[in-house]
Amino acid sequence: MTELPDTMRAVVLDAPGPPESLQLRDLPIPVPEPGHVLIRVKAFGLNRSELHTRLGLAEGVTFPRVLGIEAVGIVAACPGGEYVVGQQVAAMMGGMGRTYDGGYAEYTNVPVAQVIPFISGLDWATLGGIPEMLQTANGSLTIGLDAQPGQSILIRGGTSSVGMTTAILAKQRGMTVLSTTRSPAKATALKKIGVDHVVIDTGDIAADVRAVIEGGVDTALELIGTPTLPDTLRATRIHGVVCFTGMLSNQWTVENFYPIDYLPRGVRLAAYGGDATDLPAAVLQQFLDAVAAESATVPIHRVFTLDQIREAHAYMESGEATGKLVVVT
Repeated sequence: MTELPDTMRAVVLDAPGPPESLQLRDLPIPVPEPGHVLIRVKAFGLNRSELHTRLGLAEGVTFPRVLGIEAVGIVAACPGGEYVVGQQVAAMMGGMGRTYDGGYAEYTNVPVAQVIPFISGLDWATLGGIPEMLQTANGSLTIGLDAQPGQSILIRGGTSSVGMTTAILAKQRGMTVLSTTRSPAKATALKKIGVDHVVIDTGDIAADVRAVIEGGVDTALELIGTPTLPDTLRATRIHGVVCFTGMLSNQWTVENFYPIDYLPRGVRLAAYGGDATDLPAAVLQQFLDAVAAESATVPIHRVFTLDQIREAHAYMESGEATGKLVVVT
């Protein structure tokens, strides 16, 4: 076993604030106990959850905290023997970056249950953009929507990383995909990944969707949040399903919710919030193999270094990205 250094670089948030609140510091490398895995982080994706934490919108977070709800890398130590040193792994969710230190570091120490093994020759920047994005998209399609081949799907927030990954997975299932964007300039990026119909989001698109799919779509994935949810529901057919998964708007509650008034007749509303256990190793491996074979793509918009974490967070907050932002260590 290679001897580890004593310290690592990590991004620490002492309290909520602007991007400048993210401090790059030298910290002691965590010492894993049985039941935990120490991972040498090679890359990690940026997620809206981490933006919520930095802005002080997330509940149950204690400070100071190393952010990051996901990471990919290699096993540096595993006292329980569940994984072999040097093995490629992904880690995500389960309190990472919220109740314990997460992936914004050169090393992260996580419970075994949050770790998923894989084997891939893809570069670390590509791998870093996949785990949470794939878990959320796959879970939304399977658990949230029970999506079936041949159905139609509306993806509200289509140029987000989860939105684009959902479109890719939906096309693999033979679904008809409608994706929204507020920017006509982003339509080309959606068409490139196989989206059948790009809908320019004015905030009121139900009629536009029904003009494409008579009677409304079979399924819809809500990634914007509660401001657009009523319109997404109106775009969905009777007995269709809407899954509330994302909150790009940073608004996730409905005041004075009265179901009979809020929900269109016969339209079903579900929600999805998952964990690492919702992404089986076989599903991750299958997707990685498909990317390697160029039969699937990873919608990465831009790659940063750890030194650029403030710039990366500011860019995420701007909403200019079309796809995933990744940091390599």
